[in-house]
Amino acid sequence: MSHYMAMIEKGADGGVGIVFPDLPGCVSAADTLDEASTMVAEALALHLAGMREDGLKIPAPRDLDAIAADPDYAGMVALAVPARSRRRRSSAST
Repeated sequence: MSHYMAMIEKGADGGVGIVFPDLPGCVSAADTLDEASTMVAEALALHLAGMREDGLKIPAPRDLDAIAADPDYAGMVALAVPARSRRRRSSAST
């Protein structure tokens, strides 16, 4: 199973921002670090499911060393998140 790196940064307002460097647009925010640690897997799963549904190519994840060398993520905490499949729920009723 592959893992994508989530980069976590505490904001000036006390909130927590989450970005996935290898998946532009896959972002989330939380009020606390505990909340962020539970949200990262869902954010990743939903983003990957959406890319699949849209027929987009899913990029291979980079390793931690490659992301750590990127100055855009300096000072952020890295968290490896497993890329699990998740199906989107249909809003249509049967």
